[in-house]
Amino acid sequence: MISLESLKNFGANVEEGLTRCMNNEKFYIMLVNKVLGDNKLDLLEQQISEKNLDAAFETAHALKGMYANLSLDPITKPVVEITELLRSRSDVDYTALVAEAKTQFKKLSGL
Repeated sequence: MISLESLKNFGANVEEGLTRCMNNEKFYIMLVNKVLGDNKLDLLEQQISEKNLDAAFETAHALKGMYANLSLDPITKPVVEITELLRSRSDVDYTALVAEAKTQFKKLSGL
């Protein structure tokens, strides 16, 4: 079960996330659990592999907002990098960044 302590150990900035949730711990944990039920990283990976950079940008931007608003820093970092590369429609190898995001998502899911 996800707790504030396990999220801190994951590397989330729990204090910042709680502040955005009006210091309501139950609400914050509920939102983190919703994130776990909505894994759009596979969709992002598919869009990138298909070179659909416009759609990939939209997906990455949504993921960035979701992770950043909850201060899930370890997963936010690679998604921010992906988003900024996609913002300029850079045709680069996103493999390592997507893999890092998926690794962090898996760690978060394991809490």
